Order: sequence, then C-alpha cells, then structure tokens
Amino acid sequence: MLAIIDSTAFMSEMEDLTLHRSLGAIPFAGRYRLIDFVLSNMVNSDIESVAIFPKYSYRSLMDHVGSGKQWDLNRKKDGLFFFPSPHLHNEYDEFGSFRQFQDHYDYFLRSSQEYAVITNSHTVCNIDYKKVLERHIENRCDITEVRKNGESLQMYMMSTTLLKDLIEDKTQTGCKTLSDIIVDNRKNLTICDYEFSGYAARIDSISSYYKHSLELLNPDIWQEIFKKDRPILTKAKDEPPTMYGKDSVVKNSLIANGCKIEGHVENSIIFRGVHIGKDTVIKNSVIMQKTNIGEQCLLENVIADKDVKVLDYTKLEGGSKKPLILRKKTIQGAMMNS
Repeated sequence: MLAIIDSTAFMSEMEDLTLHRSLGAIPFAGRYRLIDFVLSNMVNSDIESVAIFPKYSYRSLMDHVGSGKQWDLNRKKDGLFFFPSPHLHNEYDEFGSFRQFQDHYDYFLRSSQEYAVITNSHTVCNIDYKKVLERHIENRCDITEVRKNGESLQMYMMSTTLLKDLIEDKTQTGCKTLSDIIVDNRKNLTICDYEFSGYAARIDSISSYYKHSLELLNPDIWQEIFKKDRPILTKAKDEPPTMYGKDSVVKNSLIANGCKIEGHVENSIIFRGVHIGKDTVIKNSVIMQKTNIGEQCLLENVIADKDVKVLDYTKLEGGSKKPLILRKKTIQGAMMNS
C-alpha cells in the first residue's frame, strides 16, 4: 500500500486554533499532533510510502514532520513526500480533490504499490489498514470506505490503478472528488463499507476537539488509542520530568514532561513545559505547550494555545460545551478581563 494524507481541510469552526497552523498540526493528547495518529497508523500497517497534500499554513506541519525520521519514513526508496498545492483555487477545498492529485501525478506514476489508502489528517484512532485491505480483497471491492457507527471517517482503500483512472477521467465523468465517486457512483463501482469497531474521533470543530481531548482521561479510551504493539509516534523532544510542588494537587489529569506544577489541576490535559503557579486551580481544561499561568488564578473549561501567559489573580471560565479559547501567544490578566 501507498498512503495519501489530504491535509487541505480548513474548518472555520477551528479558526482560533488554526491561525498559525494547519488542522493536522494542532496539538493533541499532551505531546502529539493530530497528524501523528494518521502517520502512525500507516507505518504500523507496514506502509512505506506516504504523501502529504497540504494547502493552508503548513509550515508548522512541515516543521513537525520533518524528514519523517520519527516514523521511519526517511528512506532512500519511497518514504515521506510533501506536495503543497501549487494553486489556491477552489477545486482544492473538498476532501479527496482529484485536481490536487493531478498536479503531482508523477508521484502516482512512479509508485509501484498495488493499493492506495487515502485519509484526512485529523482523525484520531488506532486502525490496522492491513485488515481493511484483507476485507477489500476478500469482497472484491473497487473502493472500501471506513466507517464508525455508519459515519464516514474519510478513509478509503482502492487499487492504485483505479485511483489513477479516476484522476485522469475527472473531466469526462464530472466527478472531481472522492465524495462524488461514492455518492454518484457514475462508474458503477463496487463500493464497500468497513465498520471500524475501535475508538475513533474526527476533530473538525472546537467542541469536538475539547470533547475528545477530555475523553482521553477515560482509561478505557486511552488504552484503545495507545497500544504497545501499535505505538503512536511523534517528534521527539528532550525535556526533564515534570516537577510537582509540595502543595500541588493533581486529580484525573494527563501531565506531559517538562512542566512545573505548583497549583491544583483536575480533569485536564497539560502539555509539555507548562508552568502553573501556586494556589492556582485548573479544571476541565486543555493547556498547550509552554503556557505560563501565574499564582491564585482560576481556569475552568478553557483551551489555552501555545505560549499563552496568564497573569496572577486572573479568573477565566468557559462553558462545559463551549470552552473559552486563549489564542497562541496572547496575554491574559485580571486587569484586562475586568
């Protein structure tokens, strides 16, 4: 199999977290990015050729993925490829646009793999594509669509030959995207469903990001995603262990390394290098990398992006279904909020 990651999606509902990054580069689960789950599923399924098709604000994504070394994709043959959109026309705005694939058609011509997997960059799960391929071949399908509870996960399996035909024939058929092929099926293809039984979450809004982040505090869900035999890989960073102050309290939370915790943390996700000051209370929140929260603060139902600074005595509260978003590198203070 070869793998294609469509990272062109832009969700207006996610704008507060995607001002400086693409959807796949959003931090998740304390030390990962959303694309880590997609890439890890591929390499754990013995896929050695992965092409990423980005469009918006992809510098952060490229910086994170790099040469693909962390996923063993820095290879002399095959490996990791980046194919940015050469044009910003509207034909790239839908998932699985054949126009964006056509602009880098040489990649498909050079590929020797018999089958292709096409996914988005923002679905969190731990799936074995070899099992999907087995079902695809067994049922003699032209296209297999992976679903969860009947809803598409935007994961598709097909032969590389068929994919090339769809790209070449897009003008004649009028089918410009994979969705057009699935919905209209003008080519009378055998389209099969593969119902995925494990945990899966598509992160396409602030509410879904917040909900699925806090779901990770459930041990059963955590174990479904982070499996010893199918690890989720990410960019390595060398940081010291987290330091807990003598008066700190931590309950049902995920704390990454490199933090300094001196306050009270409950039902929250704390990323690398976060400092939480004395007598500060953090509840039901997601605090991203290198955020600095002062003393005697209260943050509840908050998502703080990277490098946010919260001054002493600040109170910030969002709703349980509509969290308060603190944008990257902003400063929050008691005087500012009064």
